[in-house]
Amino acid sequence: MGQPRDTAGPSSAAATDPGGPTGRLCHWLASVTLSDIPAEVRERAKVLALDGIGCLLVGSHLPWSALGVQAITDFDGHGDFMLAAWGPRTTSAFSAAMLNSSFIQAFELDDYYPAAPLHSNAVLIPAMLPVLQRHPEITGADFLRALVHGYEVGTRMGLSLHGPQMLSRGWHSGVVFGCAAAAAAAGSLLELSAGQFEDAIGIATTQACGLMSAQFESMIKRMQHGFAARAGLYAAVLAQKGYVGIKRVLERDYGGFLAVFGEGHTPDPYQLTVDLGARWTTTEIAVKPYAAMGGLHSGIEAALALRAQRNVRPEQVEAIVIEVGEAAFAHGGFEIERPIEPITAQMSLRYAVAVALLDGAALLAQFSRHRINSDDVWDLASKIEVERTRDFDHPPHTTYTTRVTVRFQDGDVRQQLIEAPLGGTEIPLANDVVANKFDRLAAAVTSEDRAARIREFMLALDLQEKAVALLDLLREPVKNPLA
Repeated sequence: MGQPRDTAGPSSAAATDPGGPTGRLCHWLASVTLSDIPAEVRERAKVLALDGIGCLLVGSHLPWSALGVQAITDFDGHGDFMLAAWGPRTTSAFSAAMLNSSFIQAFELDDYYPAAPLHSNAVLIPAMLPVLQRHPEITGADFLRALVHGYEVGTRMGLSLHGPQMLSRGWHSGVVFGCAAAAAAAGSLLELSAGQFEDAIGIATTQACGLMSAQFESMIKRMQHGFAARAGLYAAVLAQKGYVGIKRVLERDYGGFLAVFGEGHTPDPYQLTVDLGARWTTTEIAVKPYAAMGGLHSGIEAALALRAQRNVRPEQVEAIVIEVGEAAFAHGGFEIERPIEPITAQMSLRYAVAVALLDGAALLAQFSRHRINSDDVWDLASKIEVERTRDFDHPPHTTYTTRVTVRFQDGDVRQQLIEAPLGGTEIPLANDVVANKFDRLAAAVTSEDRAARIREFMLALDLQEKAVALLDLLREPVKNPLA
């Protein structure tokens, strides 16, 4: 690690309390090198980022993404920062961070952290790309180290706030956890000192926000992780120049991050740094095989398993019961009425289980506007009840435990319990499977040659002399996969 890039201002090289939670985290960020990160963690980080880029390409020209680009660039179109897959269309660095994030989150295909819900790539990569554009000397190894910094910080911020409890309270949890993660990743590229990381995290976390009611009719749920990406980029840039942030922000009793967001459910600052550098939460980040909120994946898998046992037609079904724990019930158990938006379908246990039973899939086509207005899905969804099962909130069950019971008109009863979904921590997707997912996503929107070049670049990221070459691979337009 060389001298900090363009550093100016009064910040000390050290955090104000190196032994406190904020200080320990910041000193770790300032000192850990790529060689300190185990090889298997580095490899996993590369495929996680590849998955994020696949989601970015697929999401960049969906209708709500295109509307966001038009609205923001009409108002803020004088910058020169790249919007992925939009060719010559550019904007300011901060608007680019927000819009590029909205592309990654555009169709609920991106990563999530099961223990503390957060979409890491949607906050990290968009915050990092403008820094990369401004500093073309950044190497692939620098970029990979910064990714791991961000993956580790975001997940640990979520663990300290008992992540699923944040969802149950109505926060869009990843937007709350993600501000510090984006600041850590962008700050790593800017080579901040420990004291500057403290400022950056203090500036980032005071911007934390996000209401989960965005999941119902709005488009804004797609963009909310972009608020965190933008906040983290602002924070890192300000801290680099000496702008002083909130000191010891994570542990302060009055107005501190954990005190405010953890009010009423006992946050745990120990989770921020326990086994830091020994336990790598990067490897615990989940990759989605389905285009839906992570809390629905067990229900989808139960539906797919039941469909494999017996073909399901709405007129044959008497009733369906979906049993889940508190977090999944609060997030996905709401009632739905026709018509709904795609985002609502992707958050709804009723819709996702119904369409999976009928189609045997839960991907792009199942959440298109055409499919979500189909009579057969609504006939089946109207027979579904979602129940909270309190036993599922305690071991040996997981946050994602789901049981689906289908009662047929002929008296047949079929039941399937899924404790943990494919792609999560308990049943992770192998690296080659994640790479193959990228291939399928990219094939829907761009050429095979371009997809192969992106895949090759990302899987050898640590060997790339100039990480800025990634921008050229991402710049050219793609197709709308739903067109």
